[in-house]
Amino acid sequence: MKTMPFQIIRNDITKMKVDAIVNAACPTLLGGGGVDGAIHQAAGPELLAECRTLHGCQTGEAKITKGYLLPCKWVIHTVEPVWHGGSHGERELLASCYRKSLALAVEYRLESIAFPLISSGAYGYPKEEALEMAVDTIRAFLKDHNLDVYLVIFQKSDYQLSKGLVEDISAFLKEAWKGKGDPHAREEEHLDSVAGELESLYIEDPYLADSIPPYPYEESRHLKKPGIQGRIKRVEWQIKQLYHSRDPFTNFCVDSKREEQFFSELEESFSHMVLRKIDEKGMTDPECYKKANLDRKPFSKIRSHEDYQPSRATALALGIALELPLSELQELLGKAGDTLSHARKGDLIVEYFVKKGIYDIYQINQVLFDFEEPLI
Repeated sequence: MKTMPFQIIRNDITKMKVDAIVNAACPTLLGGGGVDGAIHQAAGPELLAECRTLHGCQTGEAKITKGYLLPCKWVIHTVEPVWHGGSHGERELLASCYRKSLALAVEYRLESIAFPLISSGAYGYPKEEALEMAVDTIRAFLKDHNLDVYLVIFQKSDYQLSKGLVEDISAFLKEAWKGKGDPHAREEEHLDSVAGELESLYIEDPYLADSIPPYPYEESRHLKKPGIQGRIKRVEWQIKQLYHSRDPFTNFCVDSKREEQFFSELEESFSHMVLRKIDEKGMTDPECYKKANLDRKPFSKIRSHEDYQPSRATALALGIALELPLSELQELLGKAGDTLSHARKGDLIVEYFVKKGIYDIYQINQVLFDFEEPLI
């Protein structure tokens, strides 16, 4: 199930199984080169026949036809502006292409639409600026409308980010990996921390280990995840059992403040932490899930199910929307059974933005796409 209203993907737009695809058309609407020619060829001659009845289209405007042999139901044709240096209203016309196409989708009660990167090919619009305009216009529209929108990139050369940003992130990645013999250092540090908590309890009463029941390996979903995360969950579970199994008639006594602090961190569910943070930030639910680029449906599960366990991408998206500092973002991910790791390039990219105080999930996803990492 798609949970992100807006996604950037690599694909052939003529293969998209959506309600409508957008054709970057010429003013006559009678076909041309590039995306326009590919769509006409894939749709068959009936598309051209219907386009003849439309009598052309003005730049920045949009008209709709059936999809015919395409897997989509409809084709929305918009006439893209030619780049003349940026001083001839190109930005306004390009934004209008997206807005008018989206408005047609809403008028026809469509649920999904796929765009190419309009004007960035033969019409000469700078790719970086064309991408910025596409993302800004689509995200503004989605604040007030429920629609699944795809920005479809056919090949990597069609897509371009700021050279300075890419170089800065590349340098950050190199520095993060420099001299790191163990890429799982962060998880190891977490494991050391909870293991230290367990050891301190054993020091207070060396016979405590005998009171811990067998670890329920098959009953915990975290235990099915191999590696260090499973070990961390095991130690946390052991500590929890010790707190629960204290015998008030023995000499063993745990510092009550330490117990309260540990339990509050360990027991608070993912859903509870998200809802608490929304209240602390003074946000509404729609403000949060729209900022996270999430659909209302998965968010409603967080609101209605205290024990809801989200996907990794959903947890990350909500942490970004709530503008959590790195330590709290790690804590939130931990409650979803995961963590940010220096072993993953995508995680380091997220860390780069969080450390910079940039919580724009659209920009983060643009960079993740450029580095060929999964989006959030």
